[in-house]
Amino acid sequence: MKLQATWTRIKRHPLARVGPGWVTGVADDDPSGIVTYSQAGAQFGLNMLWTMPITYPFMATIQLLCAQIGRVTGRGLAANMKNNFPPVVLFFLVLMLLIANILNIAADLAAMGEVAHLVTGINWHIMTATFVVITLTLQILLPYHRYVYFLKWLTLSLLSYAAVLFTVHVPWDQVLFSTFLPKLTLNSETAAMVVGIFGTTISPYLFFWQASQEVEDMNIHSGKALIDENTLVGKSEIRRMQWDTWSGMFYSNISAYFIILTTGVTLNAMGIKDITTAAQAAEALRPLAGDFAYLLFALGILAVGLMAVPVLAGSAAYALSEVLGWRSSLEDSVLQDKKFYSIIAISVLGAIVIQYLPINPMKALFWSAVINGVVAVPLMVAILILASRSSVMGMYVASKSILAIGWLATGIMALAATLMFII
Repeated sequence: MKLQATWTRIKRHPLARVGPGWVTGVADDDPSGIVTYSQAGAQFGLNMLWTMPITYPFMATIQLLCAQIGRVTGRGLAANMKNNFPPVVLFFLVLMLLIANILNIAADLAAMGEVAHLVTGINWHIMTATFVVITLTLQILLPYHRYVYFLKWLTLSLLSYAAVLFTVHVPWDQVLFSTFLPKLTLNSETAAMVVGIFGTTISPYLFFWQASQEVEDMNIHSGKALIDENTLVGKSEIRRMQWDTWSGMFYSNISAYFIILTTGVTLNAMGIKDITTAAQAAEALRPLAGDFAYLLFALGILAVGLMAVPVLAGSAAYALSEVLGWRSSLEDSVLQDKKFYSIIAISVLGAIVIQYLPINPMKALFWSAVINGVVAVPLMVAILILASRSSVMGMYVASKSILAIGWLATGIMALAATLMFII
């Protein structure tokens, strides 16, 4: 009875109403993303803060379109692409997504293991294996409607990066100035960092995850796609997705802003300009900002990692299952969706194998960023085409203003992907 009463209180908590947009947003600030943002602050000080206001409307627009495609049609992103685009193109994109996700999971797990070693003193391989067991157990043994509540509570972990700022001196006048009028030298290092930030912020795995989570939520609450619903319900759901996605992406974006700011006013200010791992970023803070700041930063990395790894594995499983026509739902048991869960297990276990190969986890992260940068552009084109087709979206086709922002984001991502091979 006590357990049931506790569960009832959890379900009534305001955080329970947080939707897929918030979970997706926090998963965007995964440990490998934290490395990128930390390096931006360490290397350029406050002069990379401008990238967050710029990327915010782009990432929010693309994620909103993914959410609406999923909720309006009642199908995931890959299932919609399967019905509208050539199979060869879709298989290639999903295969690249799967490879990039496994490499990204490997980098994230390595970062979590190293940070946990710093905090606990336990061997990092043992800690990495522990996180693998935790993430797989949550995804495989818990149904979605319970599992997602754990993810929603983990969204609070990003507050740790704001809390770190209370432990250090912040020149807010310089922060404001640098956000809108940065002092940058246009060279290969600057271009590489901008490409890295854009590639980290707008990631393909988030596209598939949010669309599929809208489908999961639909099946739990109503079981009816918006295209088959009455107009009042449809308009209400569209407003809900708009608020959830724009606010969730803002939370993600402002947290990344705080990471750049924290490392900018600490590491860069003290001449530490090269950060290659999440553990190094956390450890470097200790002598500059104190044990409390170091611990907050480290715990934040662990918490967002526990959130991001299931999202990375789950997004690949949704995409591949939809392409192959397999049943796919985190709400189902392993016996119901054996193939779907096998993709999740293979993704995570494949990533942990990389830990024992002579492959630098940061090299794995680099290649995942390259693949993501390449795959993101055609995926964004496909999303924009789907969102503009009345045959797919019915009366819920995207507005011209949203499509314009989406095409601008796609153009910038195409430029960023091109720069990856030039710089």
